[in-house]
Amino acid sequence: MDRIKSIREAEKNYHDYCYDQYSLFTEGSWLHKPVKTVLDYMDFLEGVEEVKILDLGSGIGRNSIPMAQKLDKGKVVCVDILDSAIQKLSLYSQRFGVEDKIYPIKEDIACFEIQKCAFHYIVAVSSLEHVDSEECLDLVLNRMVKGTIRGGINCLVVNSNVQEIDIKSGKKLEPMMEVNLSTDYLLEKLRDTYSKWDELTMQVKPLEYKIQRNGNDILMKTNAVTFVVRKR
Repeated sequence: MDRIKSIREAEKNYHDYCYDQYSLFTEGSWLHKPVKTVLDYMDFLEGVEEVKILDLGSGIGRNSIPMAQKLDKGKVVCVDILDSAIQKLSLYSQRFGVEDKIYPIKEDIACFEIQKCAFHYIVAVSSLEHVDSEECLDLVLNRMVKGTIRGGINCLVVNSNVQEIDIKSGKKLEPMMEVNLSTDYLLEKLRDTYSKWDELTMQVKPLEYKIQRNGNDILMKTNAVTFVVRKR
C-alpha cells in the first residue's frame, strides 16, 4: 500500500470510529461543539438575503449544521469523502431540522469543482491538509479564491508541523497527514494566495491530543493555523 492510501485508510478508520462512538454535540470528543470562529464570521454576511456556504470536509455536520441553523435563507453545501460522514450528516440534519438547507456531496475535496463566484462563505476546517499533495492544496485554494463572491469570506483551519508519538513507547511516528507543511511555509502560502484579500484573523495555536491508531494510543501534536480573509 502506498503512502497516501495508507494514510487515507488510517484516517477513515479513525473517523469511522469517532462517528460511531460519539454523538454530534455531545461532550466527550472534538465533535461536541462547532469552531467558534466559523460561526462568528457568519455575522459579517449580515445583509445578504440568501447566503450560500461551502463546507469542505464537512464531516457529520459539526460546523455545517450550526451554520445552517443561523441561516434565515440560504444553503450549506457539504463535501466529504467518507460514506460514514455523509450518511450521518443526512441523519443529523434531519434531527436538528435543517435538512432543507444542507446539501451533502460525497466527493474528495481535491476533485470538487467550485463554480466561479458561487459562494459567500467557504469553510475548510482540518481538511485541506488531507488532499493528496501540495499541488492539490494549491489547486483547491485557487478554486476557493475564484469561487468566492466579492465581499465573501474564506475561513480556514489547517494543521501544520504535525507530529505523532506512540505514548507507550515514546517513539516518534510518521504523521498520518498527507500534506504536513511547516507553519511558516503554510502561512507564506496562504498569504500569497490571498494577497489581494483583506486578512481578518490569523492565529497559530499549538495543540496536542490523544488519538487511537490500530488500538494504540497516539499523542498528536500540531500547530493549528486559523486564517480568515475577505474578498475585496
